[in-house]
Amino acid sequence: MECPHPIRQHQEAAIRRRIAPWRVLPPLLAVLLGLWGLERGGSMWRDESVTWQVAHRPLGGLWELLGQVDAVHGLYYLLMHGVFLAWDGGLWALRLPSVAATALAAAGVAAIAHRLAGERAALLAGLVYAVLPPVQMYAQEGRSYALVAAAVVWATYLMLRERWTAYALVLLLGCWLHEFAALALLAHAFTAWRSRGWRIAAGAVAALLLPLALVSARQAAQQLGWLGRPGWQDWAAYGVLAGAVLLLARGAGNRDLVRVAVPLALLPPGLLMAVSLLHPWYVDRYVLYALAGLALLAGARLAAARGWWPWLLVGALLVPCAFWSVWLRTPESRKDDVLAVAAAVRERARPGDAVVFLPSRRREWLLSSPQLYGSLRDVALDRTPAASRSLQGTELPSVAIREALIASPRVIALLDPTGQPVDPYPREAVKRQTLSAWFDLCSITEVHGARVAVYARPNTCR
Repeated sequence: MECPHPIRQHQEAAIRRRIAPWRVLPPLLAVLLGLWGLERGGSMWRDESVTWQVAHRPLGGLWELLGQVDAVHGLYYLLMHGVFLAWDGGLWALRLPSVAATALAAAGVAAIAHRLAGERAALLAGLVYAVLPPVQMYAQEGRSYALVAAAVVWATYLMLRERWTAYALVLLLGCWLHEFAALALLAHAFTAWRSRGWRIAAGAVAALLLPLALVSARQAAQQLGWLGRPGWQDWAAYGVLAGAVLLLARGAGNRDLVRVAVPLALLPPGLLMAVSLLHPWYVDRYVLYALAGLALLAGARLAAARGWWPWLLVGALLVPCAFWSVWLRTPESRKDDVLAVAAAVRERARPGDAVVFLPSRRREWLLSSPQLYGSLRDVALDRTPAASRSLQGTELPSVAIREALIASPRVIALLDPTGQPVDPYPREAVKRQTLSAWFDLCSITEVHGARVAVYARPNTCR
């Protein structure tokens, strides 16, 4: 019998290594989950609407905007500008970069686990990351958070390989996509602080992030002024995360993996929440990448499990996870739906109708439907978003808003849902007072996250 050629054997072995399940299945599952229900019933929420609007601006206008607001998302907007130039594919073009990034992150989680705990842990950790509901949520969102997570995960892998130049470049990319990725440096310090290469790389990342940090610090009041301090729900969620992480770490059986995963899972959200007691900056999605630490621990713990009870627990957890996953693919899983608002306005508006936004920042509901918005008279608008280098434009003085409303025979008013606090600012108060005093309320329609009201002069509703 003829023996196989040694070179052919080597090539076949190399192919088998490249297509090993731990390399293929986690990113494949992430892609399948990302494509499942990607359009979310044809919905888009307000933050995605901002991405769509800003990424469609000319490069000059985009640069001018970033000098005033949203510099923290600047690199992501530039990326999406390129995506829409190449293919203006609506919701698919908006969300596919996040799907791809999530697949890349799942592959990175598997690669870290493989290096620290072997193939079985690699496969399980990558799969766990892909199925985590928050990961699924931001895999289908036209924002930067999935891309940031992918950058932090692969920076963590490069740290373990001691590829310091590549580490600095990848982590810097994550930080420029969202500067709170810099909190990963503190998590990495637990593993690599003794390494001179890491200290140099970390210093380079901090230095090259400084220009963005200075610009965004100047914009922080406008950028994050809507945030409050972490509530009890935030602390409870962090407590559940910490309890799960510590429980899994006890049974993971791999000290090197624990030393990487526990700081990554707990430090970024914990530090951001602590800082937010003084400066409210915390939102869980800003540190989505921390879930990679949880997935690493879960994969290692399952790989070391003996007996049937861990898998029974996994099965029990997958049931609510499945219901959660289905819900995430509905419009109701987000705060509002700007496309549903636009559809409701389109059904009720007549040519020449005035439109007014209460509050003014809800102009974002129609800006991603430019044809509809252009058919209405935005009577409170002074300067457009592009002209004012802002996200929602600027409005006229209170007196001018009142006069413009009074001169309008019919007004479409876009309002926050019932129960939301009303803005106390003079312009907003004048809008409410003028509509109440000079118009009849003809109809009001509840849309997910919004209300569409039609006002007309007295006795002219029909």
